[in-house]
Amino acid sequence: MSDQRPGGAVEESLEEAAAAAGLRWKRALGMATVDLGPLRRHRDFRLLWVGQLVSMLGHSVTEVAVPFQMYHLTHSVLMVGLISGVELLPMLVLGLAGGLLADARDRRWMVVVTEVGFALVSLGLMANTLQRQPSVALLFILSAAGAGIFAIQRPSLDSLLPRLVSADEIPAASALHSIRGTFGMIAGPALAGVMIAAIGLPYAYGVDVVCLAVSLGAMWFMRAVPPAAGAEAPSVGRLIEGFRYAWSRQELVGTYLVDIAAMLFGMPLALFPAIADRLGGASVLGLLYAAPAVGALVLSLTSGWTSRVHRHGVGLAFAAGAWGLAIIAFGFASSVPLALLFLALAGGADMLSGLFRQAIWGQTIPDHLRGRLAGIEFLSYTSGPALGGVESGVAAAVFGVQFSVVSGGVLCVIAVVLLTALLPRFRRYDYQVFKAAAQV
Repeated sequence: MSDQRPGGAVEESLEEAAAAAGLRWKRALGMATVDLGPLRRHRDFRLLWVGQLVSMLGHSVTEVAVPFQMYHLTHSVLMVGLISGVELLPMLVLGLAGGLLADARDRRWMVVVTEVGFALVSLGLMANTLQRQPSVALLFILSAAGAGIFAIQRPSLDSLLPRLVSADEIPAASALHSIRGTFGMIAGPALAGVMIAAIGLPYAYGVDVVCLAVSLGAMWFMRAVPPAAGAEAPSVGRLIEGFRYAWSRQELVGTYLVDIAAMLFGMPLALFPAIADRLGGASVLGLLYAAPAVGALVLSLTSGWTSRVHRHGVGLAFAAGAWGLAIIAFGFASSVPLALLFLALAGGADMLSGLFRQAIWGQTIPDHLRGRLAGIEFLSYTSGPALGGVESGVAAAVFGVQFSVVSGGVLCVIAVVLLTALLPRFRRYDYQVFKAAAQV
């Protein structure tokens, strides 16, 4: 009879309310944390993740060392911007070739071969730096070679993911890839700044070589990832087939164009050496390169909620517009803390955009087309930054560094709004609707 007393009922109600509140808190916390399920469930995904984590660390060191060395040798923001220019042609040409190869060859082996190529480029950069008078021309040549190898590798690397995890796990796996990348982008620039200031450039390039050796070891133990059944040899016809498919999907076209616009107008990386000179030197340069990655890492570590978003087109446009606004604020920043804050916000917005792009690509593109579509995607997310480096360098040389940064952010926002308005299928894309239609 005691459980019928009013006091007992009140206590029971309080316990139920506390349990319900605890459950709601647990669910909310789960939505605000990263999903580690793909790492627990898939051995080859773990190996790829660890290998590329180390590889990205070394690559990020080199990405800081090359523009620093160019600026140190020439004292010209235009010359730093032209690094992106010489990288553009091999990326445009070889990105498409890399996509064809990813559909026709073992994707794991393609990554292994290109990692060896990266190691040779880094050894060349180290040897050039050890010369009494390092060659500016060789710096351009090796940068172009590295860009070409990257263009060949990236489609195979991107099209590996949907073969290692299930379709519903792609948002979580993409977030884990983002954490991997952003860790390298944070630790790499910070390490590069310290190493350049303390012991010199050759050691920075040497770190990249060691990291690539570790990555090769991890890739070696992965199982083969052969092409889809019935895959044909690379040809112009198969390339045209990929372009036709991409053009038939307005939501894919939207992901390409919005990303190109954001990176073309709002990517001021080429100006970081000049901005760092004004704010404090080499140590500040490393912080500038690392700040966007910090924002991206925070977003990735709290990305559990993104798996519940299925209007990926709208989400991508919102994130790209937020990137532009953060870059505008960065242009007006007058102190190191403010500059780093706005760059971190920009990095978080860029990471959110990337997660939604990967969701659209990974969940909707057929496996036999993934390599070629990854090649087209590669052009969209590399041609923008490459052209943006040239654009920002020229604008800074003519109008000044601050004008280049701020005007780029403004043009980014305008372009994103216009593209979203002009591409209704991109704007209305809903994964739940797409999935339901595919099951009919």
